[in-house]
Amino acid sequence: MSTFPFTQTSPVQNQTTNQPEWLNWKWQIQNRIKTQEELGEKIELTPKEKLSFDACSTFFAFSVTPYYLDLADPEDPNCPIRLQIVPQEEELIRNGFEKQDPLAEESHMPVKGVTHRYPDRALWYLSHVCAVYCRFCTRKRKVSKSFHTPGKEEWDQALAYFRAHTEIKEVILSGGDPLNLSDDRLDYLLGELKSISHINQVRIHTRYPVTLPMRIDSSLCRVLKKHFPIYLVTHFNHPKEITPLVKERIALLIQEGNVMVLNQGVLLKGINDSPEILKELFYGLTAIGIKPYYLHQCDEVWGSSGFRVEIAKGVEIMKQIRGRISGLSVPLYVVDLTGGGGKVPLPAEYLAEKKEHSYLFRNYQDDLYEISY
Repeated sequence: MSTFPFTQTSPVQNQTTNQPEWLNWKWQIQNRIKTQEELGEKIELTPKEKLSFDACSTFFAFSVTPYYLDLADPEDPNCPIRLQIVPQEEELIRNGFEKQDPLAEESHMPVKGVTHRYPDRALWYLSHVCAVYCRFCTRKRKVSKSFHTPGKEEWDQALAYFRAHTEIKEVILSGGDPLNLSDDRLDYLLGELKSISHINQVRIHTRYPVTLPMRIDSSLCRVLKKHFPIYLVTHFNHPKEITPLVKERIALLIQEGNVMVLNQGVLLKGINDSPEILKELFYGLTAIGIKPYYLHQCDEVWGSSGFRVEIAKGVEIMKQIRGRISGLSVPLYVVDLTGGGGKVPLPAEYLAEKKEHSYLFRNYQDDLYEISY
């Protein structure tokens, strides 16, 4: 087994923003924009955004890396990047059906940090820190709050739980963002998990390839390759997020880290709720080696109503997409049921009529085809 590393490298202390520091992920984390004043120096905030920032800060922290903020249009309040990071007044709306913990993760937590909801897999919450605090986040109740992060004692308890429960075939590292941990700690955790014979696969869920792509470096790739196979699921929502640096670091992750990379995005009102934007996103991801895996209906977390798209509209969008782009580039549209019911697919309806000895189907062009039985 691996030896647990008790030390971590300290963040970069230099505050200047020349090119070498811009590409240093620890500098990006240390220099995140966290206040309205800092944000106002970078983009032109509207009066509505200023009011929303103050009101929403009571409920959820604000944080964005210089890199990701640099993708936002400083003058357009409807910029798809800006809408994901700047607080909006709709976040203050509390609908009766919305929950603090919509996926019932806490009620399925046998050990601090471990959610065991599905029989054969478990999610391991390892860090409360994100590079960017997305306004639609399912875990707004706990990210940015350090007391939610498991310590070494809880890590040991989690590993003991995984060893004792032989029905667990997959462990998903999540957070916050698990890539906020040092390479040494990731090496330790992956080594421990890989030593458990009944665990078939390990998955890492991270948004750092989107919000902090400089985190993907040769050192991290060596760790991931050491524990092959590792499946990494990231979270791109808009084509604007696929930058030249992202393309470079995803190639590094795949070629040097020997990692399979998938994407699970969220369908978001005013950000990506159109067939044209999603087709560009899905093809853009496939072009750089990322398989579109899931498109999630936005979870019913408190304050998310401004982001949610009607399910019927989402189904229609996916129907317009399927058949018009490669199946390799089409994710599964799903909803994670509020209350902990798990994911269910939201397929478009293609069956037009059932006859005595045949079925009539409408294809993506709305043409009828008959299949006999």
